[in-house]
Amino acid sequence: MLVAIDTSTDIAALALAQDGKVLAEISWRCGRNHSVELLPRLTRLLDEAKLSLRDTSCVIVAKGPGSFNGLRVGLSTAKGLAFSLSVPIIGIGSLESEAYPHAESGLPICPIFNAGRGEIAVALYQKTNSGWRTLTSEHITTVEALANEITEKTLFCGEYVATIARQLKEKLKEKAVIAPGEMRSAVSLIELAKPRIDAGDYDDPATLQPLYLRRPNITRPKRRRKFTDGGSK
Repeated sequence: MLVAIDTSTDIAALALAQDGKVLAEISWRCGRNHSVELLPRLTRLLDEAKLSLRDTSCVIVAKGPGSFNGLRVGLSTAKGLAFSLSVPIIGIGSLESEAYPHAESGLPICPIFNAGRGEIAVALYQKTNSGWRTLTSEHITTVEALANEITEKTLFCGEYVATIARQLKEKLKEKAVIAPGEMRSAVSLIELAKPRIDAGDYDDPATLQPLYLRRPNITRPKRRRKFTDGGSK
């Protein structure tokens, strides 16, 4: 059984699959409650499908970009399962997973996540006759800069797209195709992981890290002032 975990954003997703068939899946808006909601939801999903974690053959996890807390919880949970069950693990890019359900459109696909500070996290993918490929890797940009980079009709997807759809349409006109807003599905993680599973191309759970496009906004501690003795030595 394959277990897929996606905690990249405020919408979390889980999926279970075996022998090419999806056995169960769930998506829900968890906000910042990944740490308290993820495992109970996984337990409930397994119970509803009448399955056990002992049936797991591989854990697949969305590795980012995304929220710092969400990715930390998802990766640590996936690693914990891989270690405790002695099964392999595969990390899949979150933006790629967001784009993959739209592969059959034939258009370049630009998934968009909110990166905060007036910026967005994006990438560009497309399915052609030669297969699924990455056109532009994950990076942080702005809506205006992104619009300047788009030269052909492109499909934009992701939960944040609804927020900036008007801007995209104003800047790109008919070149902007806005995908309907849908809850994220962890099934795309499984589909993207299949070629790697077939090739035995797994990640090392000890070294697999979240893909953060920027460092956490952590305030550095103030330097301690040095006090000198005013008297003579």
